[in-house]
Amino acid sequence: MTNTRPDTEEQEFRRPPMPEGPPPISNVWVYNGKAYDLSDWISKHPGGEFFIGRTKNRDITSIIGSYHKDPERIERMLERYSLGRDALPEDIHPTNNAPEFLFNEGFDSWRDTPKYRFDDKADLLHKVKARLKDPALAARIKRMDTIFNIVVAVLTVAYFAVQGLRLGMPSWMPLPVFVIAMVLLRSSLAGFGHYAIHRAQKGMNKIYTNAFDFNYVALAFVTADGHALLHHPHTQSEVDIKKNVFTMMMRVPRLYRIPIHTIHKFGHTLTGMTIRLLDVCRLTRKVGVKEMYGTWGGALPHFIGSFGVRFLLVAELVAFVLAGDFLAWVLQFVITLWISTFLVVASHDFELETEEANTDTEDWAINQLEQAYDLKVVGNRYVDCFLSAGLSSHRVHHVLPYQRSGFANIATEDVLREEAAKFGVEWLPAKSFFTDRFPKQIQTYLLSRSDEAKERNWGFVREHCAPSALKTCAVYTVQGFTGIGTV
Repeated sequence: MTNTRPDTEEQEFRRPPMPEGPPPISNVWVYNGKAYDLSDWISKHPGGEFFIGRTKNRDITSIIGSYHKDPERIERMLERYSLGRDALPEDIHPTNNAPEFLFNEGFDSWRDTPKYRFDDKADLLHKVKARLKDPALAARIKRMDTIFNIVVAVLTVAYFAVQGLRLGMPSWMPLPVFVIAMVLLRSSLAGFGHYAIHRAQKGMNKIYTNAFDFNYVALAFVTADGHALLHHPHTQSEVDIKKNVFTMMMRVPRLYRIPIHTIHKFGHTLTGMTIRLLDVCRLTRKVGVKEMYGTWGGALPHFIGSFGVRFLLVAELVAFVLAGDFLAWVLQFVITLWISTFLVVASHDFELETEEANTDTEDWAINQLEQAYDLKVVGNRYVDCFLSAGLSSHRVHHVLPYQRSGFANIATEDVLREEAAKFGVEWLPAKSFFTDRFPKQIQTYLLSRSDEAKERNWGFVREHCAPSALKTCAVYTVQGFTGIGTV
């Protein structure tokens, strides 16, 4: 990693007083230690208004370097918007314009955002991108994207057909078959939503992105920022909020963790995520549509898709209650929620502290390879691409996050593996979700003591009976229905 900021800032970091609440500060984006004003570029960005609007007052060096096929061309374009000066601490919002609870205590984005350079033509990323320009490979990747989309269309029809059969003719869709089918379909469609988040946020894709919500884990509208713009460019660093959002259940005593977190997420499905969306609407109105989305035309599809999926998930619950089949809904909800929660965090060693997970390399692409796992569920990469919520060729996905589908990543895997070998990077076999990652996650997330019990060195009885522990359970439960406590 390299640092291009003035030495005086590194000697002693003192952030000037910040105004309270949003909007944060001036119209500044930071790239390679320089300040830019990209306000006029928001509505022109080929990748969609959302990504530029959300990265205001952030360091976008790694985002530009990783998400563009030709960062050098983007850098030349940026010069039109240069402010002609070095970046300053006050140009960067301390928590990236995101809620403070998503970051560790004491986090400051100016100081804690990793600095990588992407101008070394001999690095791994440049070598891989050069080979992807081969016409035959480029054509194959395009075909794989098309096939991926066709499979998604078939899965979408199956998703509604399975629920329709269970509601209309339950004898044709027995309970065990229904539950298994819904768990598989929800994970598969969330896998599509995962890739939709990485596609240009234009046209109908602003709506398709919300398929990431079908597994009950997160709010795609917000996750598009935290996942695509914070997790991917800065994997396993202090900026990577994905490390923190799934550890909030650790506040709850271990015997209560499964029921309390399940109710917490039920609250998110019922009312919590809608409340969070309303908060985003209020923030957009306060900051200004132009500042975040360029135009109302750019904003409305995001909101329509987000509210539409929240309405769909609640409508499904209501339909099963009215049909007297609430048990079927509950079973598929609980199993989908927990398998999907562990799938989301299975592809990285989030159990490790940031210092333990960091690598010594200054090559961004090598770092991404060393921080990510490929996952297998049944052993076929094309099937696992959906069953693992898009994580079967996860290492390719992290080195080339702009690719449009899991099938495209599979088509690219040989190239990345061959080029990585030239840099001395060992290509490890895919890890089995059920035999390798899942048992370790059970130990880490379900069987370990609560955070408070660890801090106060409590025994088993006090961990579960202390008034403060019971209060934590009550508060965490209520927070689910108000949209607090997770992404």
